[in-house]
Amino acid sequence: MTLPAFDTRLFQIATKPLDPADWLDPDADMAAQLVEKARLHKTHFSEIFAELPESRPAQAELLSLLADYLPDRFPHLWQKRDDGLFIVPSGEVVDLAGPPLLQAAKLVQDDLLVLSRSEPGWRLVAASLSFPSSWVLSEKIGKVLDVIHQPVPGFGPETRPAQLMARMFDAMRPETPLIRWNWSLYGDRRLFHPDVSGPDEPRFGTGERADPVHLRIERQTLRKLPKTRAIVFTIRISLVDLDTFAGLPDAKTLAGSLHAQLLALTPEQLDYKGLTRERDRVLNRLAGII
Repeated sequence: MTLPAFDTRLFQIATKPLDPADWLDPDADMAAQLVEKARLHKTHFSEIFAELPESRPAQAELLSLLADYLPDRFPHLWQKRDDGLFIVPSGEVVDLAGPPLLQAAKLVQDDLLVLSRSEPGWRLVAASLSFPSSWVLSEKIGKVLDVIHQPVPGFGPETRPAQLMARMFDAMRPETPLIRWNWSLYGDRRLFHPDVSGPDEPRFGTGERADPVHLRIERQTLRKLPKTRAIVFTIRISLVDLDTFAGLPDAKTLAGSLHAQLLALTPEQLDYKGLTRERDRVLNRLAGII
C-alpha cells in the first residue's frame, strides 16, 4: 500500500486556498477505488447517486472541466480518445456523452458533490457519493448547508459556523479552489460506510487492545464553476491502519498530533465521531507510538 503524504496539518481542520493545478491528487489506490465505485453503482446505485433536475447544467460543466483538466495535468493517467477519456490504470474508456455526473464519477476516485445557491442558501443538488463516512445521501440531497451539517456539534441553522460557511461559499472565486482535511477512526476498511455507530458501541474489537483501528482520511476540495457558479465538493478517501501508521518515519509526531486532537474533543464531538466509549483505548494505542 502507498501511504498518503501525512503531516501534522492532517489533524488541523481548516480550509485553505489551493493551486488549481493541484485540484485533484490521484494516488496509488485510484484503480482499486474505481473498481469499487463500479461495483457499488451496480449494487447500491440508489444509495450512492442522487440529482435534482436543475443540477444538469452544473453537472455538464463539471464533466467538461474534468475532461480538460485530467489529461492536461496527469497525462500518464488520463488520455483523450475519439470515443471518450482513456483511464490508463484501469484500461477503461469513459464516454463523455453519457449522463454528466455519472460519467464524471467514473473518471476519478474522488466522490463528487454539487451545490447550488438558492434563496434559502447553498443546497446539495447532485452527488455521486460512493464512499460516505457515516452519512446517508438520501437524507441530505436537496437540503441547505446548515441543515446538512446540523448533526455536527456547533452547527445548525442560525449558528455562527453555519453563517461563516455560507459567506465563504458566496465569496469563493473560480480561480481559487479550497482544500481541507478531515479524519475519522473505524474498525474496518470498508469504503462504503454510510452507517453511523452509536457513541457507546464498541468499534475496535473486544480485547484489551483497540484493534484493528483504521485512520480514515478525507482530502476535501471546494471549487466554484465559472459559468453556472455552482460549487463542486470533492472527497478522496485514504485508509491506513495504526500498525502501518506506527511505521511511518514521522510516526511519533503524527501520533502526538492525533493524540492531542482526541484529548481536545468535547463530549459532543466524541459522540459525533463515535468515540465516546473507545477514546481511551485509542489513546493507549497512540501513546505506544509516541
